[in-house]
Amino acid sequence: MKTLDYMVLVLLIIGGLNWGLIGLFQFDLVRVLFGNMSIISRTVYALVGICAIYACTYFGRIRSEY
Repeated sequence: MKTLDYMVLVLLIIGGLNWGLIGLFQFDLVRVLFGNMSIISRTVYALVGICAIYACTYFGRIRSEY
């Protein structure tokens, strides 16, 4: 479970940095690296979205620790 949590955090950081670049500089790093809505870039976007949904479970885990 810990490995999955780290992978989720890494993908969320990548997604957050990409959104920061888009917001500040109108520069989409995923598009530049993998093409405009290619299957790879769509997969990256989908994985970041799935990770964001999974990260919502962190709230339940944090709450149960206290």
